[in-house]
Order: sequence, then structure tokens, then C-alpha cells
Amino acid sequence: MPEQSELKKIPALLPARMLNEYAYCPRLFYLEWVQGEFTHSEDTLEGKRAHKRVEQESGEIPDAKDSSEIKQLHAKSVILSSEKYGLIAKLDLIEGTTNEMIPVDYKKGQAPEISGGAWEPERVQLCAQALLLRENGYTCKEGVIYYAGSKKRVSIPITDELVSRTLKLLDDAKQLAAKSQIPPPLADDNKCPRCSLVGICLPDEVRVLSPDIQLNVIDTDDIRRLYPARDDAIAVYVQEQGAVVAKNGEELEVRSGQNVISKVRLMEISMVALFGNVQVTAQALHELCKREIPICYFSFGGWFYGITYSHIHKNIELRRRQYYIANEKNQSLSLAKRFVVGKIKNCRTMLRRNCPNVPEAALEELSKLADLAFESKDMDALLGVEGAASSVYFAHFGEMLKSADEFKFDFHFRNRRPPKDPVNALLSYAYAMLTGIMTVTLMAVGFDPYLGFYHQPRYGRPSLALDLIEEFRPLIADSVVLSVINNDELKSDDFICRAGSTAIKPESKKVVIRAFERRLDSLVTHPVFGYSISYRRVLEVQARLLGRYLTGEIKEYPVFLTR
Repeated sequence: MPEQSELKKIPALLPARMLNEYAYCPRLFYLEWVQGEFTHSEDTLEGKRAHKRVEQESGEIPDAKDSSEIKQLHAKSVILSSEKYGLIAKLDLIEGTTNEMIPVDYKKGQAPEISGGAWEPERVQLCAQALLLRENGYTCKEGVIYYAGSKKRVSIPITDELVSRTLKLLDDAKQLAAKSQIPPPLADDNKCPRCSLVGICLPDEVRVLSPDIQLNVIDTDDIRRLYPARDDAIAVYVQEQGAVVAKNGEELEVRSGQNVISKVRLMEISMVALFGNVQVTAQALHELCKREIPICYFSFGGWFYGITYSHIHKNIELRRRQYYIANEKNQSLSLAKRFVVGKIKNCRTMLRRNCPNVPEAALEELSKLADLAFESKDMDALLGVEGAASSVYFAHFGEMLKSADEFKFDFHFRNRRPPKDPVNALLSYAYAMLTGIMTVTLMAVGFDPYLGFYHQPRYGRPSLALDLIEEFRPLIADSVVLSVINNDELKSDDFICRAGSTAIKPESKKVVIRAFERRLDSLVTHPVFGYSISYRRVLEVQARLLGRYLTGEIKEYPVFLTR
């Protein structure tokens, strides 16, 4: 493993806002500052709105050495830094006089009725701003916190005690960043529910799975779902050949010739998936990148080609661990076995639930193969077990099909490149979409989706995404295929069969996409944590738990097994 000291060099200047985060929760500070995690919540968006009136730079601050006469000051959005303290801050507002300056920090909420007039993290952030003013030669004896929620100004004296506390927290924060070791999550703390990063932090989930006995005291029945069960943002799929995706104000438009065939508000989009010959304007591309909305590219037939993403995630720690463990045969094998065992057990559950006359021998065989997978000594043996399990599963897959169409959806075995029958065409299409979704999810978490532990690296193949979808192939993709066939959403004339290959007609693909999105949006009870979340959210949680396992926070990767 690489030396911890090699993982990063601490940036010379720590933002005062990060000092606020450290005082609030060291783990939040580490996630946001060291690992580069951030996501908006209702609170952070409200805070952003509260700062709008002071975001525009205005006013002048004379140099401390040149201010011979006392002048009134009113300057907005002033950036100051100090090499001595290793601090930098953007001060919302500076008022007072050249003889004594007062930093004013804007906060969105209500002024708390507590001793000191403000919470410690807010007082510490304000004190850091005062120290920056002093270090730059100005006099600063007090600061002000303006609470937009109650329209109240609270004066905060910059006392020696507050300065001492601020400097201590500053030193502690820098030491924590240098350790390259994330602090444990808070225990049943009231801060967690309103934290914007709670869905990334996963405090209760990490505590229940932690190898640290002192942390591992929470019962699974007490795990709180602290993030929304569903993601309100939607995926946009564009299949119209020759269409152009363009930006128009705050909306994304899909145009065919001179006609606008669809429009979606940018704030409601989670990703954009383009199939075949679809163009994107530079303006739309820039805006999607700015908003960190990924664009996935598929062939007309649904083969996943690649992705456009705004920036590589800042969490180099996670990728270093991913690269290290991917080169460790035993650790890679351990993870690979869990992926394959999860797939086999979920395939068995699908047959047990949906196949009316499944032979007991087939279920027993899948159980034995799951045990063999867990006991595999190398990757070749594991591949052989997975292949045997797939043969058993797909031998009975056709028995789960119940279409009333006179056209019979015959299915005898899995084939692809190209698929030779409608069922295989649907399976390939659903697997491709699932791979794309998982690739986007892994990039958002901070992984390199092209380096896996089970699927070996190959040019252009998102191996890690293929690893993680193993346990979800039967639960999501296969379920979608069964749904569109058994509910008679697709008929014989929805497919094109020629020269021994079969393809789904363009209009019929929309039916599959709608069914796929319905499945991702459907709620399921997490088998480990006991709360209900959507399958789309499950994919993200599993990816984050894999990250927690790689960095040593949890003792093993918890496979998602439906009951």
C-alpha cells in the first residue's frame, strides 16, 4: 500500500468556511475538503440564495499602510489570505472604518437564542476572518453575523478565548487532513439529518458495518434513512436519429429539424443518454458540464460507448486504494467472489419468485454453485462457477415468460453480438443501460469505472461498472425484460429479425426505457439496513459502501441480496 504521506500534500491555504465545517463535524470537513465531496441540499441552496446580495464585488479597501485618514467602508465579497495562518476567506461584507473594520458574515437561518449569540462553528469562521484582517494590517475587534431568516445582526466580540479556540481548531483540521484517515461518523447526532452530505457519509450504515467494535454498537433496527428514498432528478433519453440537443434558457430542448419534440428543465436532469446519431450543441454541452450532468453515448442498438463528465472526482484517495487493491490478487478475488455470489443468489430468487414450475434441483444447484463461488481459489475457477450458474438460470429463464401474443417469445439460451432473438435483444439492451447508469454512479462517487476487480481491464470497457451490476442484472435488467413481455407491452412487430439477428425497433425502445426507469424508481427494502429506497438510490449506496470497504471503514462489502 502507498505511504499515507504520499497520498496528498495539504494545500497551503485552508478556506475559513472549511474551518466552520471542521468545528461542526470533523467527518464532514474531511469529506468536503480532503475528498472533494459536495452536494446541494435545501439548506445549502437556501444559503446560496441568502448570499446573492453580497456575491457581487463592490467597494474599495485601501491598503493598511496607505490609510492615513479615517474613511467609512462598505465593501462586498473581499478575498483575504494569510501565509502565517494558512488561511484564506471570501468575506461577505466589510464595514466600519479604516481605523476599525468589522467583517459581516451572512447566514441563511434564524439567529439562535443561546449564550454567545451564535453557534461555535459560525463564531470560529467569523474569528478566522478577523484574524485575516489583522494579519493584513487592519484593526478588528468584533464581527457581525447576519441571520437572513430572522433579519437579525448578532455582534461577536473577537476575544482572546475565541482566537485561541479558532487557532486550535485550525491546527487540528490541518493535522486531520495530513493523516489521510477519515474520522468515524457521529453517533445518533441531531446534526446528521440536515447535513447535505449525509447520503455520502452514511453515518448509521458505516457504524453498523464498521470493524471497530466501539463504533459497531448500533442495531440494524435502529438505522435511520437520512436521505430521500428517491432522487427527484430524471434521466433524459434521446433516440430520435438526427435530433439536436440544445440549450434554451434554463431548459434543454430536443429538436428535430425546426421542431422542438421535447424539453426538460435543466435543474430536473440527472443524466442525458444519447442513442446513435444525435448531436449536442456546444452551449448545451458546456451547460451540462457546468452543472455536472453526465452525458452517456450509446450506439443505435444500445451498445454503451462512453461518457462526457465535467471533471474527474477529486477523491484521489479512493482511486489510489482502488488501483492498489485491483493489483492485489487475493483482495480482488475476495471482492469478485462477493459480486458473483450476489448474482447467483439473486438469480435463484428470480426463478423461485417468477418461474411457476421451477425444478427444485435447479434451485439446489444454484445454492451449491453460490457456495462454490464463495470457496473459489482463483479467478478462473470463479469464472467457471459463474458460467455454470448462468447456464442453469437461463435454462429456465424462458419459463418465466408469459406473453399472450400469438408470437411466442422463445428463449433457449443467452446469446449476443448480435442477439439472435427478441428476448436476447431485450436483455442486451437492458444490460447496456444498466452499465451506463452504473458508470455514471461510479464516476460521481469517485471511482475509475474502467478498472475492476472481477472483470479484467480491456480497452473501452467499464470493468468496475460490470462488476457492480452483477448482483443487479437479475433484479433490474432481467426484471425489466420480464415486465415488458409478461405485461404485453411489446409484440412481435416491435422487433426486426434479419440474417439471424434481432433488433428492437426505435419506437419500441421507448417502451423498454420507460420500464427501465420505472424499475429504477421502484422502492425496495435494503436487506442489510431495513429501510426502503429506490433501486436507483441502491446503486449509489452500494457504490459508496464499496468505497468505504476499500478505505477500511467497513469490514466487508455488503452484497445486495433481495429476499
